[in-house]
Amino acid sequence: MSASVKQRGPENESPEWIELTDELIRDARTLQAKFQDDAHRPKYHFMAPWGWMNDINGAIFWKGRYHVFYQHLPWGGVHRAMRWGHASTVDLVHWVHHPIALRPSEEGCDKNGCWSGGSFVSKEGVPTIIYEQSLGAGACIATAEDDLLVRWTKHPDNPVFTVDDALGADPEHQVSISPCAWLDGEIYYAMAGLHTGNQVPGEEGDQAVLLRSEDMVHWERVGPFYQSERRWTEADEDCAVPDFFPIGDRHMLLFGSHVLGSQYYLGKLQDDRFYPEFHSRLSWPWGTLAGPSSMLDRQARRIYFDWIREYRGSDRERESGWSGVMTLPRVLSLADDGTLRIEPAPELEALRMNHRAHKEMRVGPDSELAVSDVRGDCLELAVNVKPETAREFGVKVRSSPNSEEETVISLDVSAGTLKVDVTKSSLDEEIRFEPFRGDQPVERLPEEKQRRRAQEAPFELAPGEKLSLRLFLDRSVLEVFANERQCLVQRMYPTRSDSVGVRLFSRGGGATVESLRAWDMAPIH
Repeated sequence: MSASVKQRGPENESPEWIELTDELIRDARTLQAKFQDDAHRPKYHFMAPWGWMNDINGAIFWKGRYHVFYQHLPWGGVHRAMRWGHASTVDLVHWVHHPIALRPSEEGCDKNGCWSGGSFVSKEGVPTIIYEQSLGAGACIATAEDDLLVRWTKHPDNPVFTVDDALGADPEHQVSISPCAWLDGEIYYAMAGLHTGNQVPGEEGDQAVLLRSEDMVHWERVGPFYQSERRWTEADEDCAVPDFFPIGDRHMLLFGSHVLGSQYYLGKLQDDRFYPEFHSRLSWPWGTLAGPSSMLDRQARRIYFDWIREYRGSDRERESGWSGVMTLPRVLSLADDGTLRIEPAPELEALRMNHRAHKEMRVGPDSELAVSDVRGDCLELAVNVKPETAREFGVKVRSSPNSEEETVISLDVSAGTLKVDVTKSSLDEEIRFEPFRGDQPVERLPEEKQRRRAQEAPFELAPGEKLSLRLFLDRSVLEVFANERQCLVQRMYPTRSDSVGVRLFSRGGGATVESLRAWDMAPIH
């Protein structure tokens, strides 16, 4: 609010001012009513208050608050208007929206947009942001002026390093980078991931370079940060929105590929170089995640967030007034065998209402079982299953009475895959459930994959192990956690008001649901 607005009082308010205020209030109420009536707008996932959001940036825990920033674009704007939205929470559930943290300068080096980046704490103990100043340029830094991280000061020497500095030579074409940074002892390190099409000549796949500095302003290039391999990633993938941190006795590189979405490496950091030992994905073909970020909280938990993209198309998103959702907070850790453990944050249990419970539910071979008292579009389900002889066991959600619409979650025991099938998720013919790959439209996929639209991730049960599913259903968003070691996120846009049923099914043999618990979930907005 401007100073002139603050100085106004009832005694000197003009009719024009009163009329403008009333108009703004009416518009705000209209938008609120529009969002409340939107059957696809999630209720307990974090979202921008309006407009477009994508990559989660610079997540940081500071002075008792969890802060997330995100790429935010007002409708009607252009990419050069990209700025950093900002919100915080004390409980990982209920969020406070703050003013825009970073916006392009009118004449500064970031006048073409404040793009993705990360957060870290300086030697002086000040939260600091590093971000891409604009496509094909370099990196800037900004430091916090207050403990709520509302006010930020951009460094006068921005950009602190350029693409030329990162690559060690003049690039032959425009190069885009995504930076993250950290402090190790008295030395700052910055990792710059190279975007698709900008890889070092002669090299393929995702790439990044490492720089270091003693003062955050003067940086020297160290060299390539790691070597990607085609057994793990595709030749045309990149390392965008990176986040690098220690986890257990390893280091983790979390990043989003513009080609296939969010993924990670686990490995060792030695002599300023990262050596990946394990790779996996957090989003698979037909998946929706593409902009991850994480933070370490006061409990030494690694808290992860990601951007969930849309399938509705830009025109319909603009008409609705919103686009993009953030995942529920997850806790990442290493299991005893060194693999990644993924759990929903326990704080989410505060949203549970109207508990229902069932035990020892038998699902016969090639049959379905409706759970009559569990219905809705904002639910949490906890399902523990003994697969027995079943070849495939699963849960159908957002199911209409005659299965015209339904989204299917299943474990294919024989194939060793966890799946979310969206073939029948929506009768809306304008919804285009497509693989993430921008170069692989549906028409160019094999006919079988056109018919069966399913996100599939590797997942096998050990001998005698039971299946434990945690399902979070929030209107058009579904998050599936399996045995704390696999997670799938999917969008769905049912059209029918009666697409709220829940069914269990088993194929090729029977299974026993040892327990099923369900809760309605309270809204956070």
